[in-house]
Amino acid sequence: MLIQPRRSRRWLLLALTLACALAGAQTLRPGASAPLPASVTTALAQAGVPLDAISVLVQDADGQAAPRLSHRADQAMNPASVMKLVTTYAALDLLGPGFTWRTPVWLDGQINRGVLKGNLVIQGQGDPKLVLERLWLLLHRVQSLGIRKIEGDIVLDRQAFAPLEGHPGDFDGEPLRPYNATPDALLINFKSVVLTLVPDPAHGVARVQLDPPLWGVQVPATVPLSNGKVCGDYRGTLKADFSDPASIRLAGSYPVSCGEKVWPVAYVDPASYTARTVQGLWHSMGGQLTGRVREGNAPATAATFESQSPTLAEVIRDINKFSNNVMARQLFLTLAAHRTGTGTGTGTGTGTGTGNGNGNGNGNGNGKATAAATQEAAREVLRQWWQQRISPALATLPSLPAPILDNGSGLSRQERISAEALARLLQVAWASPYMPELMSSLPIVGLDGTLKRSRATPAGAHLKTGSLNGVLALAGYVHGAGGKQVCLVAIINHANASDAKAALEALVDWAVGSASAH
Repeated sequence: MLIQPRRSRRWLLLALTLACALAGAQTLRPGASAPLPASVTTALAQAGVPLDAISVLVQDADGQAAPRLSHRADQAMNPASVMKLVTTYAALDLLGPGFTWRTPVWLDGQINRGVLKGNLVIQGQGDPKLVLERLWLLLHRVQSLGIRKIEGDIVLDRQAFAPLEGHPGDFDGEPLRPYNATPDALLINFKSVVLTLVPDPAHGVARVQLDPPLWGVQVPATVPLSNGKVCGDYRGTLKADFSDPASIRLAGSYPVSCGEKVWPVAYVDPASYTARTVQGLWHSMGGQLTGRVREGNAPATAATFESQSPTLAEVIRDINKFSNNVMARQLFLTLAAHRTGTGTGTGTGTGTGTGNGNGNGNGNGNGKATAAATQEAAREVLRQWWQQRISPALATLPSLPAPILDNGSGLSRQERISAEALARLLQVAWASPYMPELMSSLPIVGLDGTLKRSRATPAGAHLKTGSLNGVLALAGYVHGAGGKQVCLVAIINHANASDAKAALEALVDWAVGSASAH
């Protein structure tokens, strides 16, 4: 029997140990822990964020290889706006990227010499992007049919979505922030007003313009200019008071050094916003109205014409690149409306379902409203879709529970999902026909959207961002130099999360390097 020297046995033991370690790395499960890159841990320490407050998963987009990095990836976390990935990809899968929202309009009466003797009826079906310009086009279409005067009412049908409980400021006590606007079947201009301030030094004032022109709302035409080389807090110096629905007061001055500024504000009385906007715009276009703007039911007859929204592929770019909460919530409710047949719209998709709308993912959803869409119904649609399309998608991995959804936008303290589950969704999307539409909707690092100011590798990734008080998150696709695509998900839940942007930027840089090295 050959006896090996002691040194040779030590080298053999070391080699076996190293081989076992490498084998373990190749079979690393998503929920397992692995040392985070030093650049990330250093930045986390500087931000005061402990390692047990972050969840990370980095894995190839095809899902075939073991994770490149996994740290607490199976922990359910609050993802903030990263949850919009679930809503937008489910919508692509169920409705199809070419889906559009329809807003039917009825001329319910006779037209004689420019006068409609009857009502103008507008029925909301959840269009997330019925902005001021498109409302103008809708009313211009009415006028192009020869109508300058309505001897009747303008009737608004907003019944496609069930009324929501609560108020816009319930989430964080900031009801005037546009991101807190609530969904509406007839959502117009995100229920927000825009103050445009333009200095006129020759007259010592700043000109004030209010858009849209809300009916019955007064706003000063000018405010005094103030001197100063630094713009500073122009909103504070204006001393604006938005508390009166009938009057916007500006008691202060406007710094001349600020130049032109645009200030969006959620209207203080959202319940009356749609009516005030429609009436104000109609009159500003030279239209006359003898009656009033009121809520009511649309006729059972065919509509005179329909306003059609941009496609879903275009809408989700606004939702994801700029993290538009109210648009995401509109889309969330739309999924419920088209599963139960309560909405109108056209499109194709690959999902499954029931109902008279777009439940089977194909054809058009022109079902007459039978029940208003609710958040509870939308959550059930997403739960069923997750179980059918995401949970069992990769046979080599265990099924994943559906995320905990609230309103589908991430503007919630209740929503929860794991990095592992988000990565699974990204991998399923990567293999789907709609991957290009989803990826192109995500902000590009250092170039646009919510990542325009990121200091990570420019154009190194398409990533959805998420941030709330105590939450910071990223999820999306990282691009390697050789064309390798890697899914990255990182979620921080901690009081110091907002200070940890450098840590997530370091993680993106590491993932770009890892993908480039294959």
